[in-house]
Amino acid sequence: MCCMSMTPSAASLARVTALLGEHPLIDGHNDLAWAARELVGYDFDKLDLAAGTADRTHTDIERLRRGHVGAQFWSVFVPSNQPGSEALTQTLEQIDAVHQFVGRWPEAFGLARTADEVESVFASGRIASLLGAEGGQSIDSSLAALRMLYVLGVRYMTLTHNDNNPWADSATDLPEHDGLTRFGVEVVREMNRIGMLVDLSHVSADTMRAALAASEAPVIFSHSSARAVCDSPRNAPDDVLETVRDRGGVVMSTFVPAFVSQECADWRARAQDAARDAGVVPTDHVAFTAFARTWAQRHPEPTATLDDVIAHFVHIREVAGIDHLGVGGDYDGVPGLPLGLEDVSSYPVVFAALADLGWSDEDLAKVAGGNVLRVLRDAESVARDLQTTRGPSVATIAELDG
Repeated sequence: MCCMSMTPSAASLARVTALLGEHPLIDGHNDLAWAARELVGYDFDKLDLAAGTADRTHTDIERLRRGHVGAQFWSVFVPSNQPGSEALTQTLEQIDAVHQFVGRWPEAFGLARTADEVESVFASGRIASLLGAEGGQSIDSSLAALRMLYVLGVRYMTLTHNDNNPWADSATDLPEHDGLTRFGVEVVREMNRIGMLVDLSHVSADTMRAALAASEAPVIFSHSSARAVCDSPRNAPDDVLETVRDRGGVVMSTFVPAFVSQECADWRARAQDAARDAGVVPTDHVAFTAFARTWAQRHPEPTATLDDVIAHFVHIREVAGIDHLGVGGDYDGVPGLPLGLEDVSSYPVVFAALADLGWSDEDLAKVAGGNVLRVLRDAESVARDLQTTRGPSVATIAELDG
């Protein structure tokens, strides 16, 4: 829990509103594309982001504007229990969905593939739109598929989602690979070579450590928080935070109740136990989400607060430093958010609370997006250097892992 009750002052809200007009707020993870798939089968006539979708999603254009979002990594998530080829096809459909809504509302969105393009789109008054693949299942253990996702605009890949994949261990599955297999290390090396950010949200602590050791470029956590504050396997332990600092990466602290509040994390663990008893696999995103929604009717979920969220920002700053902290809300990826942070219009509340703790404008600008832009530029620079010394990897999982 945080050291004080967080009710941001009007003066701080005005201050951060002005600051976010000058410095892009870059959020690490939003699942609007998956929500569009589940709600309307990607029919944006039926999910009009310009007209408003407050009754169905956490995200629409007006609320993004009110939240002063300058850039967004749109998740192109697919469930991790899909067969490899099906996961790859669904990922392509997700990528298409992001391209469709970015193209449909060009006055609001602009596609960005580089740090320079993020700044250019932001300067034009639009929301710079990047893509992030949430889980290695999306490449079907194919480095060629990885490269094609990059061509289509994907700028980070989370190494796993809820389930292990054939080459990396997830935070929420039983360990199989002691982190990364040889092919998993090759995936990280190829991501470095092409300039795709290695995202360590969702992976096990051993996978975090193995990927940090293998990566030649700084890594990110697109939507995770601090395990010392909330003991969830989805959060980063302090030794990992220290290594992220030493390797120049960034942890984009999340708003997910089960990752920021110990009471909510404990509730989720009980729900997972109940799901297993009912024959539902907790790592099955679709099935468990439906089960938890019903289970909550009889076992109400505790409420997370802004204080819970801020406690993680404070701790990550203390351990990793101000240059290694960002924000990754996970809107439209969870059924509920902390009190006062219910949709994407809420980001100024978080930054105002940090301002009230004495954080400077320079600090806030770094957390909002400056740190992520630096990491993206570093990855681009590493890729340029690596491409002068090695070509596309033709390794296969069969060759490396047997």
